[in-house]
Amino acid sequence: MADTVEFELVSPERLLASEPVEMVVVPGTEGDFGVLPGHAPLISTLRPGVIVVYQGGKPQEAIFVAGGFAEVTGERCTVLAEEAVKISEADRGAVESRIQEARTQLEAAPEAEKTAAQSRLAVAEALLDAIDRGRMV
Repeated sequence: MADTVEFELVSPERLLASEPVEMVVVPGTEGDFGVLPGHAPLISTLRPGVIVVYQGGKPQEAIFVAGGFAEVTGERCTVLAEEAVKISEADRGAVESRIQEARTQLEAAPEAEKTAAQSRLAVAEALLDAIDRGRMV
């Protein structure tokens, strides 16, 4: 059995990762799950949270995802994210502005659009929380 699993992370904007890794921890809808070589096949939806990539027995990178899907096989973990941002590249000021804008939109949203506005606010707040927690390695 190989010592690594191929990890690929794709967002609508770009390919963020495509590399062999020791382990990756993914924020599944039902809870976080770790993927190691030889993992059982799995497809999962994702919740807003942080993907943590491990190399050499320790975390090497943290990437916020707003949601999406993960497909896991014994050799590969592929994540198709609705939005993805490397925590090391996240701009706290821009995220705070995004939260303020989302709050304004939520207050002004007609009833039929409130759920979508609440979702945008929740994602922005989760990204700020990830930045504040220092989920970076």
